[in-house]
Amino acid sequence: MIVIACPGQGSQSPGFLNEWLELPGAREFLGEASERSGVDLIQHGTVSDADTIRDTAVAQPLIVAASLLAWRELSARAVLAEAGVAGHSVGEFAAAAAAGVLSEGDALHLVGVRGRAMAAAAAQARTGMSAVVGGVEADVLAKIAEHRLTPANRNGGGQIVAAGALDALAALAEDAPRGARVIPLQVAGAFHTEYMSSAIPVLREAAGTVAVSAPKRALWTNADGSRISDGGRLVELLVSQIASPVRWDACMEGFQQAGIAGLIELAPAGALTGIAKRALKGVPSVAIKSPSDLEAAAALVAEAA
Repeated sequence: MIVIACPGQGSQSPGFLNEWLELPGAREFLGEASERSGVDLIQHGTVSDADTIRDTAVAQPLIVAASLLAWRELSARAVLAEAGVAGHSVGEFAAAAAAGVLSEGDALHLVGVRGRAMAAAAAQARTGMSAVVGGVEADVLAKIAEHRLTPANRNGGGQIVAAGALDALAALAEDAPRGARVIPLQVAGAFHTEYMSSAIPVLREAAGTVAVSAPKRALWTNADGSRISDGGRLVELLVSQIASPVRWDACMEGFQQAGIAGLIELAPAGALTGIAKRALKGVPSVAIKSPSDLEAAAALVAEAA
């Protein structure tokens, strides 16, 4: 099975949509996506600087729209009927649309609501996230707890992301677990922790207004890495996910149990294929960073068929 992975926040970079806009229909799609999400995605994906697109309210719909555009383009070049999908954090909204649980428009609407609600929550306290790379997992988790932080993303491949107050993150960096490095991330808050709890009712209300269908393909959840067969249950998890840890490590275990033959990361790609190279050794992968990567991705699908 080919698994299509949809990236999360922090994968965006200034100007990354410029090449995509050269594709037929891309500008029209992104214009519609801008209307649904309430964010000028063309502006932010082409000329906005790094600080602007770091804003949670901008970054989240920008990433999901880019993933859906890449999904459309890959679908035009490869047969994806047997592919499974999963998303990391906000990438779960792109995965939900690719799996047919949500329409693209509804996924973009919800992620616009989510981004604004989480930005408002992040503004209430000085918080952030840092990747802890290396070390023994048990030691890393113990050290994170010692500094009253949350293991917000358990990504596998020797990476756990700690989240919480900025002073606690600074203390963790000074007291890193043995054999580990602590790397601050370019995000605007402590996502997937209790600091985000005020955003949950906002997204829950919006989620109650959209149509939901059963997934049409294999779909894994960040909650525990299990496969989801009930679209309504996935939407519930998309809401609670705001303040719950991401278990990408468990998702990758699910991919292995399903017999993964290759992993393709949609735009803006790189982080998830990097983790896969460490955690899914021997599994070929392609990161679709630009339209020039689409042919390599289509070839990987064909090889796995």
